[in-house]
Amino acid sequence: MKLIPLGDNVLVKSVMEEETTASGIILATATKEKSIVSEVVTVGPGTEEHPMTVKAGDKVVVGKYAGQELKLDGQEYSIVKVGDILAVVE
Repeated sequence: MKLIPLGDNVLVKSVMEEETTASGIILATATKEKSIVSEVVTVGPGTEEHPMTVKAGDKVVVGKYAGQELKLDGQEYSIVKVGDILAVVE
């Protein structure tokens, strides 16, 4: 199934980074909070007030409680407004 955001919405998926302690213990992702770094999957066309400043493939920092979470074909995504994107990670 293909999902195309409308207006100034952006479809992102969380980038889960494996975290290891100094002693080499790998921390489970289930106990961690939602990652704030996400990868842009696809973007809407934008609006006059909010033109698109990101593109598919960009890594971005999204507000912790921003967007609407959804599950599509077994993968978890979020739809956020372009204004909820705080920074692009280079």
